[in-house]
Amino acid sequence: MPLHIHDTLRREKRLFEPRDPNRVTLYVCGPTVYDYAHIGNARPPVVFDVLARLLRRQYGADKVLYARNVTDVDDKINQKAAREGVPIGEVTARYEAAYLADMALLNVSPPDLAPHVTDYIPAIVDQIQAIIDAGCAYAAEGHVLFDVSAYPSYGALSGRNLDDMIAGARVEVAPYKKNPHDFVLWKPSKPDEPAWPSPWGEGRPGWHIECSAMIEQTLGLPIDIHGGGVDLAFPHHENEIAQGVCAHGCAHAENAHDHYARYWMHNGFLTVDAEKMSKSIGNVLLLHDLVQSMPGEVVRWALLSAHYRQPLDWNQGLLEQSRKNLDRLYGVLRDADAALADFDPATLDEAELELAENALDPVLDALEDDLNTPGAIAQLFGLANALRDLLNDAEADINDVAMARWSLKEAAGLLGVLSLTPDAWFEGGDPALKAEVEALLEQRAAARAAKDWPEADRIRDRLNALNVVVMDGPDGATWRVKG
Repeated sequence: MPLHIHDTLRREKRLFEPRDPNRVTLYVCGPTVYDYAHIGNARPPVVFDVLARLLRRQYGADKVLYARNVTDVDDKINQKAAREGVPIGEVTARYEAAYLADMALLNVSPPDLAPHVTDYIPAIVDQIQAIIDAGCAYAAEGHVLFDVSAYPSYGALSGRNLDDMIAGARVEVAPYKKNPHDFVLWKPSKPDEPAWPSPWGEGRPGWHIECSAMIEQTLGLPIDIHGGGVDLAFPHHENEIAQGVCAHGCAHAENAHDHYARYWMHNGFLTVDAEKMSKSIGNVLLLHDLVQSMPGEVVRWALLSAHYRQPLDWNQGLLEQSRKNLDRLYGVLRDADAALADFDPATLDEAELELAENALDPVLDALEDDLNTPGAIAQLFGLANALRDLLNDAEADINDVAMARWSLKEAAGLLGVLSLTPDAWFEGGDPALKAEVEALLEQRAAARAAKDWPEADRIRDRLNALNVVVMDGPDGATWRVKG
């Protein structure tokens, strides 16, 4: 089926039709690099990584342009740099490197473009000037403010009217504002803060204008899909639209918002043990810590286990079930690899390869239905069950086994899982542990052959202490790290 996605702005599922099928554009709001990302921050990059994989399969890897920005100037960055007595670039480089390393462990492919705010200050200044020239912003006391009343469609994305926004928003009350809900495009820097020249004085950009300018510079307008967490729909994305539209004099155009982005996608909130993450509660889970204690694929699987638009509760049960699910899939792959040890893939003909390709259709159908990852996961297990049935059938054609294995791996690739070899998965990826366990298994086999049961028990206890499960089979013992 063709791809359909739920458009936040129109509040309905829509057929996806890119402006140019030869240049499909996707932008997702990325990290503000002043600290390690928490687990909620990991949901958008994982979700939209699946979307990017799907788009590249449909349109071609070279036809999709995916940008994810890096905010490298911000109040929190400034505060951390001041506390440490270092330039902001030292703080941002440290945490951007950590973010990218953690994303790699989640099998999140790097975006095609990663624009940094500090590289686009001239473009930001130019866009602010264009908004002023269009009569939608004004300068006052070294600040530049967007005049929300100048854009009639303001609030269309979030479904809020101005009265509601004024009543519910945390707005800065300042004498230089015409209206309390006007927001900052440019502001003066405090002493010892980073500053750049502008027609309105030395300063730095407001948060919202950064994305608007970088999107236009890197992707051009309108983009096809803009993604991010639902917490960004208001005010960040609402303000982005207003800026991007008004910079081109389209404030009063029919369907003005379409001049900025054709589709809007937002992922739902993540809670921890049914509570909102909060420093005051002490339940903020850092992704950097999680991926030190469990495989990144477990975290990724857990993040994809619920539909992206739905809330996701993060808890120990979710992680344990995610590990069991991956153990099951890797177990099927391990047995298939053993059965195919002497198989030559070149023996598969075009008709067989087409059948293997067609087996992906149920997984693709689920993903093309508004990125239904739980449905795709169910279909992935269907492929694994079909492969297991072939492995259990002594009369099964080895070509059928090879085709089924290819289909399983290809489908898993769309979800970004099963990227390791089964041995690497079950052995935990630790070479020192692998060497020790295999030496212990050899000692265990010798002790059992000599009927030295006390020694065999001692080795068993050592393996248990290493958190290792041993599985005896007709071809010898295999092992895995406990989930």
